[in-house]
Amino acid sequence: MFLITTFIGMASLFVLLEAYFLAVIQILVYAGAVVVLFLFIIMLLDVGEEKRVRTKLVTWIASFVGLALLIVGVVGITSSDNIQTQAEALPEAAGATLKNFGYELFTTYQLPMQVTGFLLLIAMIGVIVLSKRVKTD
Repeated sequence: MFLITTFIGMASLFVLLEAYFLAVIQILVYAGAVVVLFLFIIMLLDVGEEKRVRTKLVTWIASFVGLALLIVGVVGITSSDNIQTQAEALPEAAGATLKNFGYELFTTYQLPMQVTGFLLLIAMIGVIVLSKRVKTD
């Protein structure tokens, strides 16, 4: 549910940047389709007791790493000098028109788009591997 909230927050940031097309795409594609797909995959999992015990250590490690990243991010943002300075004039939003959006997507942001696609692919393969039943003889 927090992932959906994050995607809606990201869409609201696009609205503030006057990139309405990106905001609508953010809601439709990510908050609508991808999250629902992952929710159904997670609901279809039948994780046994032995896998729950094994993932307890991984959960604690991931929680510690997440907390450390959160602390580093908050300290980095609050100690930055960029917060106190104000921009004199805002440049035109990159995603305001479809032509600008397409140009930026396939030139400047091509690597992040590819990395995001691979991360989603790896996550889906991980869910499939975790949901696979092991036959015991």
